[in-house]
Amino acid sequence: MDTSANSAFEQLLAASAETVEAELRHLLSDHPRAGEVTRPLHLMQAARHGVLNGGKRLRPFLVLESAALFDAPPSAALRVAAALECVHCYSLVHDDLPAMDDDDLRRGQPTVHKAFDEASAILAGDGLLTLAFDILADDETAVPPKTRLALIGGLSRASGFGGMVGGQALDLAAEKALPDEAGIITLQAMKTGALIRYACEAGAILGGGSDEDRERLHGFGAAIGLAFQLADDVLDLTADATTMGKATGKDAAAGKATLAGLHGIEWAQAQLRGLVAQANELLQPYGERAAVLMAAAHFVADRRR
Repeated sequence: MDTSANSAFEQLLAASAETVEAELRHLLSDHPRAGEVTRPLHLMQAARHGVLNGGKRLRPFLVLESAALFDAPPSAALRVAAALECVHCYSLVHDDLPAMDDDDLRRGQPTVHKAFDEASAILAGDGLLTLAFDILADDETAVPPKTRLALIGGLSRASGFGGMVGGQALDLAAEKALPDEAGIITLQAMKTGALIRYACEAGAILGGGSDEDRERLHGFGAAIGLAFQLADDVLDLTADATTMGKATGKDAAAGKATLAGLHGIEWAQAQLRGLVAQANELLQPYGERAAVLMAAAHFVADRRR
């Protein structure tokens, strides 16, 4: 992606992030919703610290753009995007804990357990995960009940034992016993890839896409999910903490195996180019309507932070 195209895409991504953040701010207000007794102030502050702290909001962006590809209701797509971001942010809050990756910095700010305490971080993460499914199940996510069930089922699978959480478990295990290449690919497809695949397929679900549409968007998400992780591994080897807004070099220091570490940076960059080509090929049937998603694939592979 050339400089001007990259700049235009980043502006589009930033505008989307502002829209998503406004929705998240609304959903994470101190005011209890129907059926809730009260929302403890300290807990809500911890949750907001873990969510309303910047970030590219790439996963919500992919929900919104894949939904637009199928003319899904924008208001419903925004709620699904916010629900997915709640799951993603919960995973970061818990992943930063001392028992997990033990990080002090996230998006350039103290992690939740550093800004508050470990118990608050655990509970904030628990609340964010639960809120995600509250959002999807609520009538305000104005799509047919069958569609909501499909969205809930998809996010459950992407988030759980066979998805992100399982990937986090494999990642922790990899600190003690290095996986082989197949093991690394499985780990990354779960920990990082599962939510990205869901983000892309969710748009087809919201818009009533065919089984083929869902398969294509799922495949697109798989390609850019692997590209995202490969780019992240390269950045972990080459970037600094100031640029990234979080600690770098930790995978190598912890002895974790990554594909970039295993094969080298030049190999990883060649793989990134191949994954972008694969992602774009999957979107060819949609023509210019998929131009923004195609640009997203290039952005994921070319990112510098």
